[in-house]
Amino acid sequence: MSFDSPSMSWRETIRSYMDRRLLWVFMLGCSSGFPWVLIGSNMSGWLKDAGLTRAAIGYFGSVFAVYAINFLWAPLVDRVKLPVLHAILGQRRSWIFLCQSIVLVCTLFIAGVDPAKNLMLTSMLALGIAIASSTQDIAIDAFRIDTFPKSEPSKLPQASAMAVIGWWTGYSVPGYLAFINADSIGWNGVYYGMAAIVGVLLLFTLLVGEPKTHRDSLQAEAEQRHNQIVGNRALAWLTVTVVEPFLDFFKRNGFRVALTLLLFVFLFKIGEAFLGRMSITFYKEVGFSNEQIGYYSKLIGWGLTILFTLIGSMVNVRFGIVRGLMIGGIAMAASNLMFAWIAKVGPNEQLFLATLAVDNFTSAFSTVAFVSFLTVVTGQAFSATQYALLASLGNFGRTTLASFSGELADFLNDWSLFFVLTALMVIPSLVMLYSLRHYFNAMLDKARQRDAQECKEREAHS
Repeated sequence: MSFDSPSMSWRETIRSYMDRRLLWVFMLGCSSGFPWVLIGSNMSGWLKDAGLTRAAIGYFGSVFAVYAINFLWAPLVDRVKLPVLHAILGQRRSWIFLCQSIVLVCTLFIAGVDPAKNLMLTSMLALGIAIASSTQDIAIDAFRIDTFPKSEPSKLPQASAMAVIGWWTGYSVPGYLAFINADSIGWNGVYYGMAAIVGVLLLFTLLVGEPKTHRDSLQAEAEQRHNQIVGNRALAWLTVTVVEPFLDFFKRNGFRVALTLLLFVFLFKIGEAFLGRMSITFYKEVGFSNEQIGYYSKLIGWGLTILFTLIGSMVNVRFGIVRGLMIGGIAMAASNLMFAWIAKVGPNEQLFLATLAVDNFTSAFSTVAFVSFLTVVTGQAFSATQYALLASLGNFGRTTLASFSGELADFLNDWSLFFVLTALMVIPSLVMLYSLRHYFNAMLDKARQRDAQECKEREAHS
């Protein structure tokens, strides 16, 4: 069965969403998205109201750069068992709980700071949230991958959709509450409210169930192989932790294809990243109020994202991940042109709503397919590390390169031209995807068949 072939009827597709594991993925997705509103759109709105320049706001976003390098410490999330917490919560949830606790502490400190007077302290606290959040994302992504093996191919787009819906729920709903209350209670009061939401997310982590996998046995096998080579158990543990996840990725996919995959992942989201970093600043400069931004961009945008992500996941289940990537990528680039239209027209609420509808509709297909695609090319033994490597490259454009979005906007001094350029940025990755589409389909089928065969062999041995 090809990943790009229909496998279920529409009725069966809808019924398959009634899976408790998908609820767990949704709940943890909320935890993953929430820190981005803390140090992303909320902070951008606060800094703009505090009088900082566009360039300064763009550079402040450099704290997100840790998302681009979190694969460096991802092996620790795969291998290190946290004292006390591991025995109570398990490998994945213990790391998630620890990171959420750090986010809570940093949020409480930010709530007592004036960024206009203490920009450095605010930046350091935001960096602390970014580090904890990016580490949490490693564990959450691994939780999802461990919960749904590739021998259940129809579940991959569904799990990806629930992760995306959860992410946007954690990002948009608190963001909406923040912007509609910012003028009345002030940004400091908003952040105290955000701290309370972190507390609720901590409770979510205690409710979900830890996934059961063969990760420990696979890692033990790798340690035996390494021990035969290096002749030292401690050194073998280190080489398995640091080196084996990357060797395994290149060995399973082949060196040339592995490099191609990494380049595709890096390029696919760059245009969206530049648009996203400057969107709040653009909304304010074009004339929208905080309340309008909160209502349309956060609340309405959240509802549209949920609707279109569910539809996008069903399309990907029925017709395949690669087709979803191609269609979604083209439509995502085209939707950026709607923002150029707003720049010409001004703060028109009807056009704002239409733009958000188009943007959410087009990005849903590409996002679900993109997350599913990253999931397929990871192995079970080192899912946290390998997924983090791929996600880090995807985040690199959204973080490091997008830090220059303010400089680009200033240089062009034309919002319409800025958004046209963001639309063009996706073209190289689409050309790459199209040229390798048949190979990608074969690779996805091979990954599914290999995972199914491994499951049968383990069942036979047990």
